Amino acid sequence: MAFTARILLLGSGELGREFVISAKRLGAYVVACDAYADAPAMQVSDECEVFSMLDGEKLRAAIDKHQPDFVVPEVEAIRTEVLAQAEAAGVNVVPSARATQLTMNRDAIRDVAADELGLRTSIYAYAENLAEVSAGAEKTGFPCIIKPVMSSSGKGQSTVRSAGELESAWEYAVANMRGDRSRVIVEQFVDFDYEITLLTIRHKDGVSFCPPIGHRQERGDYQESWQPAVMSDAAIASAQDMARKVVDDLGGYGLFGVEFFVVDGEVIFSELSPRPHDTGMVTLISQNLTEFDLHARAIMGLPIPGKLLARPSASAVILADRDSDDLSYAGLAEALGTQGGTVDVRIFSKPTSRPYRRMGVALAVAGSTDDARRIAADAAGKVNITYGE
Repeated sequence: MAFTARILLLGSGELGREFVISAKRLGAYVVACDAYADAPAMQVSDECEVFSMLDGEKLRAAIDKHQPDFVVPEVEAIRTEVLAQAEAAGVNVVPSARATQLTMNRDAIRDVAADELGLRTSIYAYAENLAEVSAGAEKTGFPCIIKPVMSSSGKGQSTVRSAGELESAWEYAVANMRGDRSRVIVEQFVDFDYEITLLTIRHKDGVSFCPPIGHRQERGDYQESWQPAVMSDAAIASAQDMARKVVDDLGGYGLFGVEFFVVDGEVIFSELSPRPHDTGMVTLISQNLTEFDLHARAIMGLPIPGKLLARPSASAVILADRDSDDLSYAGLAEALGTQGGTVDVRIFSKPTSRPYRRMGVALAVAGSTDDARRIAADAAGKVNITYGE
């Protein structure tokens, strides 16, 4: 079979699904891996493997078996030492083994940003037991945020407003962290004016940026996003400068989701993911080239347009409200018929649900981002997940 590249995708959720579609449009052959069968990206890939990314032996065996041109992580919880060994042996790890190692844990990437690159961050401390959590809270003050150094989709994150809440927040973080390290970051609560994701593409010809994406979170997980977010030219320039410094330090090619807080016009670095970002799902309708298209192009050494533009657009998530393995959907016609703008819907086809799990997203283009947000939220509310007995 003729193909342009052989890709081993590590993690096969909804972001991976869209990446597979983009990569296959460019002629790639994709092997999708995840810890459970029939994950979203597996449904559109050429082959699939089921194993935990934290099982080093199985991860190494998958790399040896498939001999990929590119290993593309889509999740944080991976045996990164195996990726480092593969890279040393000549495998192209996206964007680099060092990037996956540093961003797998919030503490490592935060130390690079704050200590090595001198970027403005919130006040923070690390803790591996309750006493250290208390000491960290004294440093940051109340309210503060406590979250595992390794987690996803806001799992294990709490806002703590008094010392009496520290123990339960610590226990919640430990119970919901990924990996095998009982470590949290205690972080100053930033009363930001707004927060953004700056999709930053590092490619063979340099570094490019998408227009900033605004987003709203609940329980530490994104609920809606919109693009372009309104920012001053100075704030955009500051965010781009910081993002460029971080991605150049991490190295490699690909798309990075770089998150910032903005307070009184000042930009504060928050987090970074070396892969497409959940808030960037708005690009499925806002940009001619989605974040997934851009990631695939950058990885494969293909050209990235000099200027990336976005029309006023928004995304709104469709959430499950219970545990179930018997799912169906209703209301698609009503959602797609929502008036006021152009509407689209993506159903992720996850085989099981749980409370607050993202099962789909509604997308809208309108005359303004405010209108697009309203329309996307309205469309998302019309999609009903029905559950069997």
